[in-house]
Amino acid sequence: MKKDAPFTDLRLELMIGNLLRWGVALAAAVVLAGGILYLIQHGAEHADYHDFHGPNGQSNSVSGVLHEAATLHSRGIIQLGLLLLVLTPIARVILSAIGFIMERDWMYLTMTLIVLTVLLYSLMRIP
Repeated sequence: MKKDAPFTDLRLELMIGNLLRWGVALAAAVVLAGGILYLIQHGAEHADYHDFHGPNGQSNSVSGVLHEAATLHSRGIIQLGLLLLVLTPIARVILSAIGFIMERDWMYLTMTLIVLTVLLYSLMRIP
């Protein structure tokens, strides 16, 4: 596709398809890397099925997940991959909004921004 090609619905659909494809592939690769690291670090441990102990750390917030992943904790890397998986459809909605702005389609832009607002609000409600 040429760089100077006009912005069309087909071009937007291709961009969104590639975003979703690469977002899911990246998320899967990060989860896989975290899983392999987890097995390297904890694979030989004996599982205790009598008492449940939740993971320690700050992994219950986005900043906690980013910190855990940056310090190469396997659980943090796995959670980072899951966070990327959740953010992929949000990025798709943002890309759609940009496309509707470029197409000057104000009705679809309004609906897309409402959907984006609901998605972001629902993410903010997660502890």
